[in-house]
This record gives sequence, structure tokens and C-alpha cells, in this order.
Amino acid sequence: MERTESLPAQTRPPGVAPVDPGSVLLLGHDVPLGRYTTVRRLLPQRQRRMVGAWCFVDHFGPDDVAARPGMEVPPHPHSGLQTVTWLIEGEIVHRDSLGNVQPIRPGQLNVMTSGQGIAHSERSPATHPPVMHGVQLWVALPDPARAGAADFAHHAELPRWTDGDWDLTLLVGELAGERSPAVVHTPLLGAQLEARGSAPATLSLRPDFEYGLLAMSGAAQVDGLALNPGALLYLGVGRDRLEVTAEPGSRLLLLGGAPFEEPLVMWWNFVGRSHEEVATAREDWMAGRRFGVVADDAAPPLPAPEMPTTRLKARDRRGDVRG
Repeated sequence: MERTESLPAQTRPPGVAPVDPGSVLLLGHDVPLGRYTTVRRLLPQRQRRMVGAWCFVDHFGPDDVAARPGMEVPPHPHSGLQTVTWLIEGEIVHRDSLGNVQPIRPGQLNVMTSGQGIAHSERSPATHPPVMHGVQLWVALPDPARAGAADFAHHAELPRWTDGDWDLTLLVGELAGERSPAVVHTPLLGAQLEARGSAPATLSLRPDFEYGLLAMSGAAQVDGLALNPGALLYLGVGRDRLEVTAEPGSRLLLLGGAPFEEPLVMWWNFVGRSHEEVATAREDWMAGRRFGVVADDAAPPLPAPEMPTTRLKARDRRGDVRG
């Protein structure tokens, strides 16, 4: 997943009294992913790079792939992060250098932990559903997890419950007394909210978390602001509750977590702490070291782009340069 493009400006939604001075509506921008897929990149953006340890949010679809191959991302590396994949429609087969070959379908969750290095590919099977729609997210790993062993987990069953006119699915973390089986390394939350009727949803939140709400389909309102598909509203910190209204059939993704205070260098598919760390990861990938070979995928691996001519700088969660 290319991480070298420039980041667009962001705007504060009018009429919203944010709890955090950095609260913003993130509209995202389109980025090609592989040969056949375009995603809307919502994090990182200028001044608001993270929500908790969530450091990267791609929303794709709904796309008509009936006459197209669907997702086709050949082997590529990752380090210093977890990937979290969630589908609303479609099917993708994950293959990695640990030997895992795992299809993911709607309602299931894939969590890949890169540690110090892993490689994987993501492809729709030859015979696949006609529509593809979902998200892929990255979680920045803290020390010592980012220097640890790689891992992969597939969760076919997740906590699900109904609250009034809403169906909730817990992807990551804890909410309303439920706990996800997904293993993460910082206090984190990821939950899907699906509206079946017009009654609002009221959720109890942790004031020490910061939150963001992504509209995947339908239309919703938060703090009097209309939230349309493909937009992410950063909700700030200090909230102990959230009220959301939405039209029936809307799907929303609530992301949250303890503010991640370690400055990061994010470039291409690597999350590190320094220019040198990222440069070494690139060298190792190009030399065939450290990341392994993706199982059951004979396609040539993606070459890494050239390092930028200027030094990569670590930035904090708000986008300020550190060091």
C-alpha cells in the first residue's frame, strides 16, 4: 500500500463544538491500490494522523467487480504495525510468509501482526461476489511488540448484539460489556454500528480515549453534522457518551483508543521511529531478507519505491514534527 503520496488539507465541520481542539471532518482522497482497486484514504492526514493507535484507514467500495478481477495486491512487506481487514461485501484471500492462506468474507475479521517483518498478498478469488466493499486499517505497534514475532489471526465469530434499532459487532477491544477475541497491543476499540430503524444509538465511551466515526454506507448525524459515506469524523477526547442518528441500513465504524504518544515515521508499508529504521526495512525487502516468501503466490513481489531525497521525519499523532 503506497505511502509516499502527499496528504491533503482537512477542514473543521461548521457548527460543531469539539471536545478536542483538533476535532475535524476528514473527507479523504482516492488512492490506487494494486491494478484494479481504488481506496479512499482517511488516515493519515495533515494535523490529524491517528485515532488512538489506528494510524491508517482505507475505505474501499462498494465497487462492481462482477466483470473485473477485484482486489489484486501482490506480495509486499510490512513492519511495525498490525493490519485489520473487515468486509461488508465481497471476498479476499490473504496469503502470508508465515504460510497462512485464509479467505475472508463479510462479518469476519483478519488481524495480521507484522512485528519486525512479514510479507503478504491480498487477492479476490477467481470466482468472487459481484460487489466488494470494506475497510483495511493499520494499528501502530508499540515497543516491544513492533520488534517481536509476526503473527496472523482469523476471527470467524465476533461479539454481536442488538441495542434498540441498532445491530453492533465488536471487532477490537471492549464495548458494552463485550470483549473481542482479537489481540492488540494498546488500549483500542473498533466496532461496526448498523441501523435497522430510525431511533438514535447512545453509546457509553471512555473519556481517556479519542474516537473517530467512519460512515461506510447510508447517512448519519453526529453533533448536528451530516456524515456521508467515505467520511471520517474525528470526535476528540474527553467524551463519555456518543449519540448517533442514521437512516435505516446505514453502516458506521467507530474507532477509538488511548492517544498514541510515540512519534512515528510512516513510509510506504513500514511504520518506524526513524529514517534509518525505515531505510533498513526497505533495503532488507529489496535484498530478500527478513520478510520471508508469501505462501502459494508465485507473483513477483512489489518493488519498494526509492527513498525520498529528503530525510524522513518522525511526527506525533497531530502531525507535528518531533526530533
